[in-house]
Amino acid sequence: MAGLLYRLGRFSARRHWLVIITWVVIMAVAGVTYSLFSGTISSAISIPNTKTSQVQDELADKFPSANGGNGTIVFETKNGKAFTDAQKSEVADFLTKVEKLDGVKGATSGFDTQDQLDEQRQKIVDGRKEITDGRAKLETGQDQLDAQKAQLTSGKQQIEDAQAQLDAQKAQGEAAGAALPAAQAQAAAAQLQQAQAQIDAQQAQIDAGEQQIADAQKTIDVNTKKLDDSADELEQGSKLLDLSKDVRFVSSNGSAAIGTVQFTKSTYEVPADTKTAIADDADSADISGVNVYVSNDIAQGVPSILGPGEIVGVIIAALVLFLMLRTVIGAAIPLVSAVLGVGVASLASLSFSGLVEFISVTPVLGVMLGLAVGIDYSLFILNRHRTQLKQGMQVHESIGLANGTSGNAVVFAGATVIVALLALNITGIPFLGLMGTVGAVAVFFAILIATSFTPALLSLIGMRILRKKERAKIGNTGSTRVPNKPMKTWRAIVTLVAGVAVLGVIALPATQMRLGLPTGASESVDSSQYKAYKALDEEFGAGQNGPLLVVATLPESISKSDVTATEVTIGEALAKNDDVKAVLPIGTSSDRDIIAFQVKPGGGPDSISTENLVKDLREQTVTTDDGTVTLGVAGNASANIDVSEKLSNVLPLYLVVVVGLSLIILIIVFRSFLVPITATAGFILSVMASFGGLTAIYQWGWLGSVFGVHDPAPILSFLPIIEIGILFGLAMDYQLFLVSGMREAYAHGASAKVAVQRGLHAGRAVVTAAAIIMISVFAGFIFSDSSTIKPIGFGLAFGVLIDAFVVRMLLIPAAMHLLGQSAWWFPKWLDRIVPDVDVEGAKLERSHPVAGQPGQPGQPGQPGQPGQPGHEDTHTGSHALPVAPDANAHESGHPPAHRA
Repeated sequence: MAGLLYRLGRFSARRHWLVIITWVVIMAVAGVTYSLFSGTISSAISIPNTKTSQVQDELADKFPSANGGNGTIVFETKNGKAFTDAQKSEVADFLTKVEKLDGVKGATSGFDTQDQLDEQRQKIVDGRKEITDGRAKLETGQDQLDAQKAQLTSGKQQIEDAQAQLDAQKAQGEAAGAALPAAQAQAAAAQLQQAQAQIDAQQAQIDAGEQQIADAQKTIDVNTKKLDDSADELEQGSKLLDLSKDVRFVSSNGSAAIGTVQFTKSTYEVPADTKTAIADDADSADISGVNVYVSNDIAQGVPSILGPGEIVGVIIAALVLFLMLRTVIGAAIPLVSAVLGVGVASLASLSFSGLVEFISVTPVLGVMLGLAVGIDYSLFILNRHRTQLKQGMQVHESIGLANGTSGNAVVFAGATVIVALLALNITGIPFLGLMGTVGAVAVFFAILIATSFTPALLSLIGMRILRKKERAKIGNTGSTRVPNKPMKTWRAIVTLVAGVAVLGVIALPATQMRLGLPTGASESVDSSQYKAYKALDEEFGAGQNGPLLVVATLPESISKSDVTATEVTIGEALAKNDDVKAVLPIGTSSDRDIIAFQVKPGGGPDSISTENLVKDLREQTVTTDDGTVTLGVAGNASANIDVSEKLSNVLPLYLVVVVGLSLIILIIVFRSFLVPITATAGFILSVMASFGGLTAIYQWGWLGSVFGVHDPAPILSFLPIIEIGILFGLAMDYQLFLVSGMREAYAHGASAKVAVQRGLHAGRAVVTAAAIIMISVFAGFIFSDSSTIKPIGFGLAFGVLIDAFVVRMLLIPAAMHLLGQSAWWFPKWLDRIVPDVDVEGAKLERSHPVAGQPGQPGQPGQPGQPGQPGHEDTHTGSHALPVAPDANAHESGHPPAHRA
């Protein structure tokens, strides 16, 4: 690899215009492909096959009307008073306009919805009064009927008495009939018949009266049954309204109203153009005396790739380059190279956004990484080239050698970052794998630019890369003192113990880290999303910002008459959960085997209570007369919880893969067991300390005014995984540039403890500059307008700060000193198996010696054989470290692996 890069560097130097023009053409081609094939970028973060997505799929299949996502528009009067009729009319007109947009299924005014709820509640009151009046009438009718029954019973008794008397008279007449004359007997019989006829007529009247009373009683009974049924139905409706009594669409004082926009697709699938159109309409809405705010599920925009903060970060990086190199041209080369690499990588990646769904943070992460590593990688090669020029090497030869040595280290370091980023694909989360892939592409182009375009620029500039004073002293670089004494052991112990203790304390907040996705409260205080969030929180309760969609799948279809009762049964069961403020039935599927509810939690969408409520609802068992009901939970808050949970579940797997990878790579590079272990332990300390800082600032709100954290919230769910991947690669870079210098000194004969000091002395300047540049670029993103980008920028900047200046420059040297010679122990059998990785091209350098380099024939006071002391107290400016005067060469069997 070193030889290939040497030849590439020489070619780029000789054909510098060809190389430069080629890269410009590549940039142009990437721009053309971007303009032709790029698609829209989504601000939503979703993961397939989560519990939320499964519920949404079921709704799409069986309950299409409830499947579309919802967005919220908040209307608030500027004077805090109730809306006037004219304002209500303008709000309705605005929502009608929104309803006509593509992708919008409907838009409902909060005034209409609130009126419907109020009418339903009034109907319950009126219905109860009607039922009471009806019962009173029925009771009056029953009393009258009972009186008639009593009269009828009395009349019936009288008839029975008269019949008995008549029957007695008949018996007497029959007994006396023989003694009476015929005429008198006939007259008596006629009287009895007449009396019997009268009794029969009265009996007929009584029978008719009984029939009338029976019919009247039947009517009363039927009406009573109807009234009872109506009362039951009314009470069921009353119970449903009681469950939803805390749901309002117009605030109690009438100064705020909620407009609901229903989309044809789920919230995460709604095209960005549709959301942008709604947000633009809201911004331009001209409703007299009314502010119009769109919520985060509509206005969550795509962050700008470069803002003021990012530009300031690049300016700081430029100042660091100038202070290090003391030449404007030299400082410009890494910046130009990095910008070109970022441009090509970003345009090339975004050209696929029409085929693959990009989330908004993906290209920003690519820019962040591309700028940081692009500047650093070009700086490493440029710095080596300048050193060689000062020693008298020819320009083209110096460019080739710098590319074959420092460029080789750049390729290896970049490869570790690329591998760590590509490993994000093992998580099985599409958007995370894509983020890693785009970041890897940015690093890949940074490597290509650094090893081809940078050498071409160096050739074009020639000796002007050096200052006039430096050009005047070419070949006479002077001497620089290098350490010949090890650090004090007590100092190493104190440094290690104190450093680990301090990082441990910084990492403590990480034990309380919670993961989540940004809400409207995380946005800028001047943004529409933030104002909408706060208005909903203050006027309608925190739960209004994250209502849950609960879908109840019934064991079998139910009849229309059983729908209300079933809704009550399930709704009352849902309401028994802690933190449920209201339950509002949404509707029933066409075959009546699915019922949907909106559940308003007591806490906000990112609160612990809402997270627990989602879990409780999913585990809850509800039983109806037909069997057990299956509950599913969807909605924006539920989706955020699912995404965060899945990401936190894959975090340990990714951490194991990255740590295992770092151990294997470092074992191969350093041919040691303890060095990789200390390096990996340091990496873990850096990551945990970075997580602690993130938690303290962004979740707890410490120093919130400094970092623009006005509403602390859970940490961005995918940030820990992203940070582990990026910091791993960068930490291994710093480890290579420092510790391999120690190995080189040790391999050349210095004692293990002296070698620690010499390696640190040789590499600290370039590592310091590289780390400051990294920190500056990352820190520039801390002040981005996007709530998603801010914590990413801080986490990476703080992580690099901790890793470079605390772990690599303090803790690792202290640990290496305490380990002494045992740090380099490696079994001989394994030494024969492990491949020889010449990371910075030591073999190439020996075949292309630098004028004035130790070990060169013809240099006064310097023997021609490497490994023997010569000018022990000086360092000539090359990366080769002289041998300690009190040490013999160590037989490692391999040349130095890396030269800092």
